[in-house]
Amino acid sequence: MNITAFPDLHFIIEKMIAEGDFVVVHHTARGTHQGNFMNIPPTGKQVTMTGILIDRVAHGKIIEEWSVSDYLGLLQQIGVILSTE
Repeated sequence: MNITAFPDLHFIIEKMIAEGDFVVVHHTARGTHQGNFMNIPPTGKQVTMTGILIDRVAHGKIIEEWSVSDYLGLLQQIGVILSTE
């Protein structure tokens, strides 16, 4: 869904912390809204979204993942939801 809507999407790892069998990644994603996203037609707007991933690793492979991403901020940037700013 994200790659179709934002074909130039790229991620920047801001911070990465590993302890035991967990890895936490704080990232920033940037891209241009060029395709349908959640039935929202392309706006051509550039967006920036932050997120956090927590992965549990065993034998060199991710076996569980939890993630939180700022989709509210993304929807505000493409004009679907009004910002309070």
